[in-house]
Formats: sequence, structure tokens, C-alpha cells
Amino acid sequence: MRTESVLKETKVQLRMRPLQKDVIARAAELKQTTVTNFMVEQAFQAAQQILADQTHFYLSPEKWEEFCAALDAPPKKKPRLKKLLTQPSVFDEPK
Repeated sequence: MRTESVLKETKVQLRMRPLQKDVIARAAELKQTTVTNFMVEQAFQAAQQILADQTHFYLSPEKWEEFCAALDAPPKKKPRLKKLLTQPSVFDEPK
């Protein structure tokens, strides 16, 4: 219960165009909730989705097999990349 009261006391102020506020208010009314509850729930759901997209991804069974095969395959030889990474760069101090 203590967490809920702390969360309800947390305040966020937003600036928006009148049209944006009107659209949000109409949507909240259709959902039979307050503008605050509507905005908090929608923002919370969007944030959860964004965070989930950073940690989880879903593939069809066929794509999953391709993905696993690519991970299991030996690395490709890249001679130019090897040369680039083994040569001194402009950031290396002269010896």
C-alpha cells in the first residue's frame, strides 16, 4: 500500500497543444476513465513495450532455425577487417 501512495504523489507536468489535449480527453471519456489515468496507463504500456523490444524478440520457427544456424556457423574470414584492426591507428601513440 505504501508504494501506491508514493506513486500517486509523484507528479509529471506536460505541455501539449490544445488539439492533443482534446483528443486525449475524448479518448479517456470513451474509456470511462480520467485523463490522468488514461495517460498514465497508455504511457506505461508503451514504455513496457519499448523495454520488451530491447530484451525480447520473436521469430517464426523457420527464422529461428536460420538464426541459430547463423550463430552456430564458424566466423567468416575478413582479411581487410583483420588488417584494419591490427594496424596502428591515428589514435595510437607512436612507439
